[in-house]
Order: sequence, then structure tokens, then C-alpha cells
Amino acid sequence: MHSIDLTYVGSGIHEELIAHVADQEGYFEDEGVHVSMRDGAVWKTERVRGGATIGLGRALLSRMTDGIQWTVLTANTHRPLFWFLGGSEVKSMEDLRGRRVAVHGARTAPGVFARIVMRKHGLDPDRDVQCVERIPGDYQMDLRRLREGSIDAAYVGSTLGPEQVAQEEGFSVLSWVGDHLQIPTVGIAVDPARIPLDDPALQALVRANKRALQTIAEQPTLAVKHIASMLNRLTSAEAEQHYERYIRPYFTSDGRVDLKAAQQGVAAVAAELGVPAGNVEQMYLPAA
Repeated sequence: MHSIDLTYVGSGIHEELIAHVADQEGYFEDEGVHVSMRDGAVWKTERVRGGATIGLGRALLSRMTDGIQWTVLTANTHRPLFWFLGGSEVKSMEDLRGRRVAVHGARTAPGVFARIVMRKHGLDPDRDVQCVERIPGDYQMDLRRLREGSIDAAYVGSTLGPEQVAQEEGFSVLSWVGDHLQIPTVGIAVDPARIPLDDPALQALVRANKRALQTIAEQPTLAVKHIASMLNRLTSAEAEQHYERYIRPYFTSDGRVDLKAAQQGVAAVAAELGVPAGNVEQMYLPAA
């Protein structure tokens, strides 16, 4: 049996759902590959390069800024699963002006996405809001700080269901990143200098990933079951609503990259970082 490390660089169903389905449904074994899931959220990029990575957004940034030739072999979705969640007194993105917002670092992929969305709402993230940088996790501390009022809003990921949390806590879902920015952010990518694109373990991993994507698209009941098991704060009905709102319409069934969306998203990221986009769209050619 072949073996390969697969690193996720953020928690939540955005990065982990497809690998979870492939693992739980036995697709890795069917393809003859042993996959070691690794938590690389705080790893240096050099260590992430040693295996395949789910985090296409982080790979994109390091390709732009460090010249690492990350290559995407399959993409799960072009709609980043991050949301702005407002406290009890914040009802809209416009209400964030002058407020304290817990957010990822400005030079991280989720942080760049957050800044792009803030600008689309007419907010300068360096002047109009007080960005409180924190290391991403499961966002439970953000919820605690929203309750106590030490922050006014938080930029949260897919370890929780934003609508359910907002209803339960008296918060407001202000904006979903996926409504404002389309870019491949999760899937399977490698640095070909470390893992050749024709590596048997890598190809088996890609096949299992694509099979899991097809399962999510074609077997809604099973997909909802897996989502509920990962987001166990949600009821089955809430998990189904989450699937219908954020997963079913936007997760691909074949792992293919929408190159037009990728090019537009890359241009937006490059502009935010202040670096040339260059020919980075070649990153996605094998998946096309």
C-alpha cells in the first residue's frame, strides 16, 4: 500500500469534509493508499511542502510571495467558508466602522480574503476598523469575547454553523466571503519539487478525493450525516440547511477548477498583497 501525508492548515468542514468522507467511506483503502492527516495550521511552509496539502489559499500565497511552484490537482470549492459574525449591537458590515474585529493575520489567506470583503463593503481594514489579530482555531474564544463585549465582531470559519450560532447567541451573520470572492481555496496541491505529479500515492489520493466529492453531490443524506458528525452543535435539520446553503450548490462534483473564477480571485489576492499575479493561474492547469 502507498502512503502520503495530507496536511490541513485550518479547522472546519471547509478543509476537512472531503478527506473525512473519503476516510470514513473507505475510499483511501479502495485506492490502496494510507493517508496520514496532519494538522499544519501553525507549521512553516517548508514543513507543509513535505506532503500534499488541502489548503490551496495558503499555497497560492506562498507561490506568489516565495516562488514555490505549488500545483493543484483537484479543487473542492471556489467559495471560501468564512463569515463575519457581529455581536449584539452590530447588524451590518457598515456597522463595523470604528469597531473591534477579531480576524486572521493580514498576510494569511483567510486574512487576505477578509480584507478583500471589507473593502467591497467600503471599509478600509487599516483605518476604518480595529483588527484584532488572532491565530485561527475553532473560534470558541471569539464567541466568548463577543458575549463579554471585548470585541464587536469576529471573522469565523467552518468549525461552526454561523446562522445557528447567531440565532442562539443573539448575534448577526454580516457577510459570507463566498458571496464576494470566488477562488479555489481547498482541494489537493503539492510542490512538484517534493512530490512528482505522477506519484502513485498522490494520484490515489486525488482519485479518492474526487470520489468523495461525487458522494457529497449525489448522496445528500449521507453528506448531511457527515456534516452533522463534524458540526455536532447542529441538529440534523440545521446540518441539512447548512448543506443546502453552502455545500451542495458550490462544492464541485469532479474536482475541476473554474479557471475564470480562479484568475479573477488571484488578481484580487495579488492586488491586496501588492504583488504581481504573474502566471500563477498555471497553478491550476492540471486540475482543468
